[in-house]
Amino acid sequence: MAGHNSSMNSPPLPPLPIVDVLPNIVSALETQAAVVLRAPTGAGKTTRVPPMVLSAHGETPGQIIMLEPRRLAARAAATRMAQEFSSPLGQDVGYQVRFDSKAGPRTRILVVTEGILLRRLQKDPFLEGVHTVIFDEFHERNLASDLALGMVRRIQQTVRPDLKIIVMSATLDPTPIADYLEGAAVVESLGRSFPVEIQYLRHRELRAPVELAARGVQQVFPQTSGHVLVFLPGVGEIFQLQRELDTFARNQGAVLLPLYGDLPAAAQDAVLAPQGERKIVLATNVAETSVTIPDVTAVVDLGLVRTLRFDPDSGLDRLVLEPVSQASADQRAGRAGRTGPGICLRLWEEATQRHRPAQTDPEIRRVDLSGPILQLKCWGEQDVLGFPWLEPPRPEAVEQAELLLSRLGALDSSAGVTPLGMTLAELPVHPRMARLLLAGHQAGESQRVAWLAAMLEERSPFSRARPSHGTGRAPPTVLLHHSQSDPLDRLAALEEFDRTGAEEFPWGTLHRGGWKQILRVRDQLLQLLKGISLEEIPSHTRPAEEDPDEALCRALVAAFPDRVARRRSSGSDQGVMVGGRGVKLAAQSAVRSGDLFLCVDVDAGQSEALVRQASLVKSEWLPESSLKTETELFFHPSQKQVIARKRLYYEDLVLSESPVPLPQTDAAGELLFQEARRAWNEVFPVQDAAVQGYLQRVAALAQWMPELGLPSFDEAQQLEILHTLCRSCRSFSELRKADWLTSLQGQLSWPMRQIVDKEAPATWTVPSGSQIHLQYEAGHPPILAVRIQEIFGMSQTPRIAGGRISVLLHLLAPNRQPQQVTDDLASFWEKTYPIVRKEMARRYPRHPWPEDPLTAKAIRK
Repeated sequence: MAGHNSSMNSPPLPPLPIVDVLPNIVSALETQAAVVLRAPTGAGKTTRVPPMVLSAHGETPGQIIMLEPRRLAARAAATRMAQEFSSPLGQDVGYQVRFDSKAGPRTRILVVTEGILLRRLQKDPFLEGVHTVIFDEFHERNLASDLALGMVRRIQQTVRPDLKIIVMSATLDPTPIADYLEGAAVVESLGRSFPVEIQYLRHRELRAPVELAARGVQQVFPQTSGHVLVFLPGVGEIFQLQRELDTFARNQGAVLLPLYGDLPAAAQDAVLAPQGERKIVLATNVAETSVTIPDVTAVVDLGLVRTLRFDPDSGLDRLVLEPVSQASADQRAGRAGRTGPGICLRLWEEATQRHRPAQTDPEIRRVDLSGPILQLKCWGEQDVLGFPWLEPPRPEAVEQAELLLSRLGALDSSAGVTPLGMTLAELPVHPRMARLLLAGHQAGESQRVAWLAAMLEERSPFSRARPSHGTGRAPPTVLLHHSQSDPLDRLAALEEFDRTGAEEFPWGTLHRGGWKQILRVRDQLLQLLKGISLEEIPSHTRPAEEDPDEALCRALVAAFPDRVARRRSSGSDQGVMVGGRGVKLAAQSAVRSGDLFLCVDVDAGQSEALVRQASLVKSEWLPESSLKTETELFFHPSQKQVIARKRLYYEDLVLSESPVPLPQTDAAGELLFQEARRAWNEVFPVQDAAVQGYLQRVAALAQWMPELGLPSFDEAQQLEILHTLCRSCRSFSELRKADWLTSLQGQLSWPMRQIVDKEAPATWTVPSGSQIHLQYEAGHPPILAVRIQEIFGMSQTPRIAGGRISVLLHLLAPNRQPQQVTDDLASFWEKTYPIVRKEMARRYPRHPWPEDPLTAKAIRK
């Protein structure tokens, strides 16, 4: 880097493994637009590659931007590079992270976090004055890193072919990235590491994770002489383990040091700086990559990580406690072998190691996309799925994100960015929080809304509430502030602490460190709001009579338009949220009245989502553009009829409903048909003899005279008849009483109906003048059951179906019991009747039994 600035001249640097491949990187950049570098953690790529690239550029003007996924790593990398080259931090080497920057106009190497680079791309879409962009620790595959890589790649392809891209990773397979960058050069450094002995639990121990980690530290501490690094899933576990190990550390002469992303810079420096005492560093996965802690010789790995995952059912991201991947476990273990042989104690059984995922899923597969999509839209990209992603997002995730942005007012109906959307994109927070800030700012509550946004975005400063009975602890402070909003009650607690120093509240103890962090973010957000122009944003001015709390509640609704829920019943702690997800208020929520509430802090859960913080919603706060009134038809399951209700909707959430008369449309009949077809036995008149008889006659005649082409009245034809009847009916009861017979006959032409009546008559007129019903059954001849006296004079068996089918006569005695069954009446008269006559005359002497039935007069009685 000689020649750029005298302050960058420095004594020879200690050798690092990356030095061996630096010439390869330089030569590759001379002929190619991109380089993919794979080098293990500790090889020196983070602090040696940027100065090398700058030095290779000679006097060529331009800046190197290096992207670090974590604020801690960005500050540490810039500090280390400045120290190595004896340059004051912020001069030749600087950094810029959210709410913190040490850089100036002369800065040639600028280390930034993802959000900073994305905002730089918005303001400077050609990256003028930048000659190289370096993506460090790309294997973490954060969504913002993927987005930034795609945007830089687009610039390189379209307007800046001179722009160089370097992608650096410790573990990621370089081939897919090199292919994505169209033949980028691949450089690999073997690095340098010492052997690490991997130890596992011998058998599963049913202990709390923090207790297991404490025992692990006590086990490995005497096995090495260096520092101990403990990997934990979150800050809560860090504080718990710090308390567990306090006595042990003091007895061993060791110092306990936490390490996590939001730790103040001074505390982070203490972890990274050389120290005489042995350190026990309690860290989140921030220490997995990016940051190298010198002289660590033992690692204790709990094997867990909290990962953001998107729940498509509720549209929410939620933190899920998961096992770390095999690649992450290897990264963690490698931390123990940077300066000498080490050990790594994995607090799980060796047999379960192979069941862990090989790699951690990229964020683009598992988190909310609304922020990145808004950035892309503001950048001019209309087709999100057509953007050059390294790995494209799921279409349904894009659809949900665009829906949220539309509800926030950031996108219009054509998916174009609105003036409000452009303003939201200027704020370095999630679009929800940006909308909250703007709404509160417009209502004249800038300071309190900045405090509220900081509290919602940062980790909760309240520890879990503890019972005070029998503990000697002071009872929780009784708040005089009751806003019907859990977030505002917590805001009131912060304000009370600011005034009086009270620390005990119904939600737990307020930690001063957490309060200071929120206060710092509040001030930074306030500073950002001062530079925001509200001229082109729809007015959200607070009515004169509205109190400050109500203004903030309205702002919360603007920020969480998809989280409005309606109680299932008055006073219930259960409700239904926009989108149809069931929710349940947590026991500690103070929002116990009102039909509507806002689900601000939600754990999606498995069945009902748990609402940890809620806020009252009044219907008049809901935007008119999202309200609609519709008359809807329903099938009443118990009344078995179609009814109509007038419903007021907010999005897809029913706010109110009332019964109304059925509209004169075909929709009611269609709904009845859909229900009736699934309950055929409840609507078809199975007891109606005329209907059943007609179906049997037509079916029989179709079999006997197939040339007629009669309908079979199969399921499809019967459903067609049902569909026709439903046009004039509104209930199952009406359907059962409907004129099914006429509808059946209507399926036949008039000539065909006459043929049916002639060739398969419903009745047969016998000599007595009686019309006797014929009984039809498929596969059998029709039956005519008639008393013998009524057919005197009839010599031949009746025939139907064009004379093809003989009627089966059931000849009855006066008591209507069959005496003979025959299809040959002539034979009956000649051979059987004389025998029957003798018996019948004896049993029924009052009835005529003539010797010659063919000449006798038929009688009805």
